[in-house]
Amino acid sequence: QVQLVESGGGLVQPGGSLRLSCAASGFTFSSYTMNWYRQAPGKERELVAAITSAPRTTTYADSVKGRFTISRDNAKSTVYLQMGSLKPEDTAVYYCNTVQYTRTGAQNYWGQGTQVTVSS
Repeated sequence: QVQLVESGGGLVQPGGSLRLSCAASGFTFSSYTMNWYRQAPGKERELVAAITSAPRTTTYADSVKGRFTISRDNAKSTVYLQMGSLKPEDTAVYYCNTVQYTRTGAQNYWGQGTQVTVSS
């Protein structure tokens, strides 16, 4: 079965950087678009970044464009989110996500989330 496990979250000062990792298993990782979402208290869950399988096209939310970089290592079945110039507004639980389509339907998969707190 599909499993997504995030890691790398923590407490960081404004202006700092952090790299999140999402280890995937249970599916052919290289064939799927991978996404990073985040959800802050009182806010809707929002798409932060996405990266397709081939070519590795990336998409970013306007709020993180130029500061965050999404990448993937298919050999390790891992997707990363490199976060720089962090702001307090980036504080949220960050989730790894993928959508799998089968002949019986579609299924959304989520990791357990990792907390990122940006504070001085």
